[in-house]
Amino acid sequence: MTVNRRLLGWTSAATAAALLWSAGPALANGTPGNTTTPPHKDKPTGDADGRNLMASVTHSSIQVTYPGGHTEKGSLDDLTSVDPNWEPPVCWYEPVFTPEALKKAVESGESGAVNAHEWWSNGIFVDHYDKGEPEDNFDLSSAKNSTADGYKNYNVGKKGMFWRSVVRKGHESDTKAWDCGRIMFWQDAGTIPDDKHAPTPETLAAYAYDKIQVPETKVELRPEGKSTVNLPTWIWLDKGTFKEVKVRAELPNTGLWAETTAKPVSLHLEPGTDDADTYPASGECEINDDGSIGTPYKKGDADRTPPCGITYLRATNGKPYPLKASVTWQITWEGTGGANGDLPNGTFETTQDVNVQEIQSVNR
Repeated sequence: MTVNRRLLGWTSAATAAALLWSAGPALANGTPGNTTTPPHKDKPTGDADGRNLMASVTHSSIQVTYPGGHTEKGSLDDLTSVDPNWEPPVCWYEPVFTPEALKKAVESGESGAVNAHEWWSNGIFVDHYDKGEPEDNFDLSSAKNSTADGYKNYNVGKKGMFWRSVVRKGHESDTKAWDCGRIMFWQDAGTIPDDKHAPTPETLAAYAYDKIQVPETKVELRPEGKSTVNLPTWIWLDKGTFKEVKVRAELPNTGLWAETTAKPVSLHLEPGTDDADTYPASGECEINDDGSIGTPYKKGDADRTPPCGITYLRATNGKPYPLKASVTWQITWEGTGGANGDLPNGTFETTQDVNVQEIQSVNR
């Protein structure tokens, strides 16, 4: 068998050349496992609209919505995990074609990816998915490539879909992306592949984590403008700015969904100099019951110790102190079948300049 076959290069130009065909109407009946009714019923929006899509191997069918806390107002940014060793899955499998959609695409002369690493002309799609010829998978992680059985007439008339690997965006060159080496394979309706790289609710929860954006951490300071040596600077965050952010991820034709929630729990202060005391001493200001952090300054508080703040012990000399303020966000998730759990906390840090003056007194 002669197949026009080449590896997808790990460059944006090569990966962008892979065609992702639209799956057309779903044929999957029912949902896998013990599913529950999702808490958010708004219909998610996605990229598929019945037309062919030009997409890289990082294009996923996962649909993302924002049930709560997400706003387009103000500056938003991504969270950084507090665990440097944690990362969402690099690759997984997703349903992409009904039999009829695959047959139509091949007969129209389309070319495309049969997994996240390889691209073929339509020769393999005829030989393997129409004529039933076996084909090698592309498993760099195994000592010997496994062989996939062929299909007849694209499995037209059967209930189910063909699944294909996807690589998380930005990780095309990650060696772990080669673990999902199976070429596009068949999965009966209402079932999930028996594969360690099959999607799970936790996979979707981690995918949603990647989509969380939170407000920039700009704290309120009193006094404004300049702090004074040996007098406390009060610091707080308003309850209306920092609230829970929810991101929902659903994988069509699988019954799988997850909703990931980021909840602000504390503010950490680093004064920018060793010549300072923080309140509390740890520099960790916990969130209040109403969702605020710290206490706003009011007239008459100048000599009181703030629940969240800093006292600078030395004045700045033309160069302000870089006050670092980072909010810690607790990450939890729930999903299909009552699944739930925790993911590593996330943080977002900003730096603000603080000038500190020294009040001179004259003795007579």
